[in-house]
Amino acid sequence: MSDTKILLEESAIPTHWYNVIADLPSPPDPPLGPDGRPVSPAALGAIFPPALIEQEVSTERWIPIPEPIREIYRLWRPSPLYRARRLEEALATPAHIYYKYEGVSPAGSHKPNTAVAQAWYNREAGITRLSTETGAGQWGSALALAGQLLGLHVRVYMVKVSYHQKPYRRSMMQTWGAEVVASPSERTESGRRILAGDPDSPGSLGIAISEAVEEAASRADTNYALGSVLNHVLLHQTVIGLEAREQMARAGEYPDVVFAPCGGGSNFGGIAFPFFADKAAGREVRLVAVEPTSCPTLTRGTYTYDFGDAVGLTPLMRMYTLGHDFVPPGIHAGGLRYHGDSPLVCQLHHEGLVEAVAVPQVATFEAGVLFARAEGIIPAPESAHAIRAVVDEALRCRESGEPRTLLFNLSGHGHFDMAAYDRYFNGELEDYEYPEEAIRAALERLPKVG
Repeated sequence: MSDTKILLEESAIPTHWYNVIADLPSPPDPPLGPDGRPVSPAALGAIFPPALIEQEVSTERWIPIPEPIREIYRLWRPSPLYRARRLEEALATPAHIYYKYEGVSPAGSHKPNTAVAQAWYNREAGITRLSTETGAGQWGSALALAGQLLGLHVRVYMVKVSYHQKPYRRSMMQTWGAEVVASPSERTESGRRILAGDPDSPGSLGIAISEAVEEAASRADTNYALGSVLNHVLLHQTVIGLEAREQMARAGEYPDVVFAPCGGGSNFGGIAFPFFADKAAGREVRLVAVEPTSCPTLTRGTYTYDFGDAVGLTPLMRMYTLGHDFVPPGIHAGGLRYHGDSPLVCQLHHEGLVEAVAVPQVATFEAGVLFARAEGIIPAPESAHAIRAVVDEALRCRESGEPRTLLFNLSGHGHFDMAAYDRYFNGELEDYEYPEEAIRAALERLPKVG
């Protein structure tokens, strides 16, 4: 029997990040300002350091990873690749199922891959404070960790519904020295504006982004750090897929289908983009982004320009969107409750080069429990979305007899999400299909471009 865990030596940590822009069929559409004109890289200097702005617009295929960043990566990288033999047996499927496990990082998710990079580049630029948003708390935890490792103060605006649902995520951030604020808050003009309209607002990632961006733009010592969506964030996450390609080769296999949950895109881009490089070179591989039916950005959104935040402080980005003032229900996968998606992921989906599926909440937790009982690891609700899609594909393989090789990104553990599992076991979770009329109403308020 071949190995269950496929491990790499620390010397195999990638030396370069992979930039998918180099292999896109057409260049990405530029971000636009309120006047409808492309935003210059210099305009981003109010909230980002020069090195990250350069990465945001770079067309180079390979971007070197500075050695100080690789040195911190050694705390958890390379992460293991597992063959999910017990899950295969439970499903009685001929499919071979592999998962890349990012829950081995100190923060318990894939997010430190970019948090450490962003914190390091900001420190090199003389910045001493970072502001950010977080949904489920995984990103906030990762940036708090990075700030502690690199000596930066971090303030996290945490979506209010998750702030109350996940108190131990908040404790985790505070343990690493970060300040955590429930969003929307009274600290910013953006937060006060939202609360004036809805004092009981549960918050959203778009609102929290508005607050964090406003703070960063108003202080010279503070920059903004984003956990997903932007090009440089997905760039940093490609260490996942680059390692996975090497590990699959060592296992003597290559995936027919690669799955990952998709909220903003860093999880999906992290594992899928390096395989897209193979696809662009002519190799057959399907790349599938998995999202919740309650926040169906890629599957039911409109491909157009929209703000990345709720109030309209960010540049306009071309992406699939449900409308920047969309406030999704308080599902237990806070990292997937975003109105838009990475422009790079959206472009690839729009051009038919990657796929997207939406899965309901109850079936997602059902798959998460099935996986935990077979493989032992309790997955984060975000990761359980990918597991649901993998299980469905493996069952199709059982019906057809096709022995496909399936790979997914298990992007984090669910140790801080047990209240959600409790609700599942108590029959208190519901499926929520976002109403078409609510989507239409939000899309009617899209900014007019051109």
